Amino acid sequence: QVQLVESGGGLVQAGGSLRLSCTASGGTFSSSTMAWFRQAPGKEREFVGGITWSVGNIRYANSVKGRFSISRDNAKNTVYLQMNSLRSEDTAVYYCAIGPRGFTVYTTTQFYDYWGQGTQVTVSS
Repeated sequence: QVQLVESGGGLVQAGGSLRLSCTASGGTFSSSTMAWFRQAPGKEREFVGGITWSVGNIRYANSVKGRFSISRDNAKNTVYLQMNSLRSEDTAVYYCAIGPRGFTVYTTTQFYDYWGQGTQVTVSS
């Protein structure tokens, strides 16, 4: 059974940084894309960034480009989201997800089969 466990969320002041981690287990992810999405209250879940597992192609939402960065440790089945220069509008529940194998980072939820439970990020202004 595939499981994703996120950690690293919390409360931070605007301009601060947080690092989220997501560790996958219960499967083989050597070629799968992993991505981060977020969902703020009353809003739809939106793509934040993603990385292909084997090739390392990375894609970001325009709203986080230059502030967030994704990396992964294949040996640990873990993907990270480093979030810098946080803004109040970054406040949301952040979810990691596993997507299809290949070289494309998809930006919509229907391409992702497995999801973590989410971790809350709150940015105070």
